[in-house]
Amino acid sequence: MSGDCSWKPDAESRISVRFIEANGLTFELAECGDRTSGTLALMLHGFPELNYSWRHQMPMLANKGYRVWAPNMRGYGASSKPEGIPAYHIDNLLADVAALIDHANAEQPIERMILIAHDWGAVIAWMFAIRQLRHVDQLVIMNVPHPKCAEREIRKWRQLRKSWYMFFFQLPWLPEKLLLAGNARAIRGAFFNTAANKSNFTRADLEVYAAAAQRPGAIRSMVNYYRALFRYRDSDALGDAKVAMPTLVIWGENDLALDIHLLDGMEAWVPDLTVHRLPGISHWVQQDAPEAVNSVLSDWLDNRAS
Repeated sequence: MSGDCSWKPDAESRISVRFIEANGLTFELAECGDRTSGTLALMLHGFPELNYSWRHQMPMLANKGYRVWAPNMRGYGASSKPEGIPAYHIDNLLADVAALIDHANAEQPIERMILIAHDWGAVIAWMFAIRQLRHVDQLVIMNVPHPKCAEREIRKWRQLRKSWYMFFFQLPWLPEKLLLAGNARAIRGAFFNTAANKSNFTRADLEVYAAAAQRPGAIRSMVNYYRALFRYRDSDALGDAKVAMPTLVIWGENDLALDIHLLDGMEAWVPDLTVHRLPGISHWVQQDAPEAVNSVLSDWLDNRAS
């Protein structure tokens, strides 16, 4: 199966890819850094991405002495693609993260746990931190609001109009057909057309995402995240919604899907909060402005290390 990897990293990156079993699924795992390190940085990607979206951050974190894991989430790349909308219930996604952490801990005991996430990965990471399913020392979120801020803003037109695609994704089969039309033109365009620094999204980069989305069963699994989000709502799932650990939010201000007002009032739910806004940068913040993100992330991790 190792020959079926979605991403074949350059040797200079020191990133390698392997497959691991966790929560009854197979995960395609990109890793970098010292496998004996007690500090684990677990990086969760979003839609319609892959672990490839962390290619600029992984070597930087490895240089800090961290063990860096970036899995392709269920449904993505060469990871397992369970069928049906219920498989993408948030509880299953959270269980994946817990199982990945347990697997990492079994390979090398974790002394310091850092959870870094973007887009859908950040939706999962917020919930994981709120529910405290495993110990997390530091949380880093990119371009996704705390769920309570999302609940507030989705009731307002300024955000509702930007969330049109989430409602479109509730339709059967049509979203998948349109996303894959023209050799996955919509997948490529999602990145390139909205990026501030288009040179950071080369034809080869876009091909990685397009090819992964065209794998059998992938695009349906990817869209099923949104279908499950709408279908299975639990008003008590957040509890008091507080996030206890130090949290960094990095936000590209030119996010066409998420309104900047989603940042308002986040400190009520995250007492130890640092927000760093990047003007003019798109939703794909860690790829659109990798040097700036790496600098902010590195400095914050150093200053907040326990």
